[in-house]
Amino acid sequence: MSYRPEPPFSHDRIARTGVLLVNLGTPEAPTAAAVRRYLAEFLSDPRVVEIPRIVWWPLLHGLILRTRPSKSAERYEKIWTRDGSPLAIHTAKQKVLLSGWLGQRLKERGLPADLCVVDYAMRYGEPSVGSVIDRLRAAGCARILVVPMYPQYAASTTASVVDAVAAHVGRIRRIPGLRFIDTFHDDPGYIAALAQAVNDYWTRHARPEHLLLSFHGVPRATLDRGDPYHCHCHATARLLARELGLESRQWSIAFQSRFGRARWLTPYTSDTLVTLGKAGTRRVDVFCPGFVADCLETLEEIAIEGKAAFAGAGGGEFHVIPCLNEHPRWISALTDLVLANLEGWLAPPPDAAQRETIQLRAKALGAKV
Repeated sequence: MSYRPEPPFSHDRIARTGVLLVNLGTPEAPTAAAVRRYLAEFLSDPRVVEIPRIVWWPLLHGLILRTRPSKSAERYEKIWTRDGSPLAIHTAKQKVLLSGWLGQRLKERGLPADLCVVDYAMRYGEPSVGSVIDRLRAAGCARILVVPMYPQYAASTTASVVDAVAAHVGRIRRIPGLRFIDTFHDDPGYIAALAQAVNDYWTRHARPEHLLLSFHGVPRATLDRGDPYHCHCHATARLLARELGLESRQWSIAFQSRFGRARWLTPYTSDTLVTLGKAGTRRVDVFCPGFVADCLETLEEIAIEGKAAFAGAGGGEFHVIPCLNEHPRWISALTDLVLANLEGWLAPPPDAAQRETIQLRAKALGAKV
């Protein structure tokens, strides 16, 4: 087996710690060709589609990748910005903000602000998980904390990130120390950030008659097989509703983004919005706690398609509360979450005397310093 080239090594170099944020991904452009490349990678992941390859492959390449990209590209075109994909834009900003907040917190502990290097990758598309791991290693990171940006654990999301990391480091000679955050669905800081984002919106726009908490759907079969995602979503929803002081009649939970003919987690968001519209709901607000950044599923599926379904059924006002994005309370919570998972990894660098000793020992061994 041939391993990937190792970055230059120096015995007196202070080992740094990498923090790798990983989100789902996005096409490079709102075009059929770009969407086809993205979907081909996404839908080829056995964690995402648990259908035997012999059945799924002809359907994927013979039908889906021939018909779906153009339709999806039209949807992406509706939400694309001058700077590109909203998901990519928000994730990049989160990376920059987390780096600043984390650096400040390290300084307060008497540690160098650059002891940690923060970067981000996309599970599908660019920048790839492998390329960013290599970038962190080149920056001197001997340890890497991987933070899948999925609050609720699912095999199709969080576990897929672990797969991508494992596949890449399997081709590395000097594997860095690795840690993963598997879930933060009930993290107090995350719940408080969600509540603050909702309350901030309501302060500006008043409260609705009903709050719908919409999470991304997964096939119902995954729950039967032991995936905790459904339970995590309900836990997040209950904690958030309690934090907001809502009574049970004032809110509900639903699942969006259904794909294919199989049964998915219910109730479906589209059906729930129609029901609320037919009931004459004067105003409904939709919030998506499972997405830490606005993307196609929030900006197009909910804000455009969901609004049309609600209005078409006779509903009144329709509001979509923005995702956490760059909300200061969220960045603070993310910083706390990262620091909690870095415990034991953050140590002060050697002082001048220790550094000199290291250099002398390295020279005595004939090593390059």
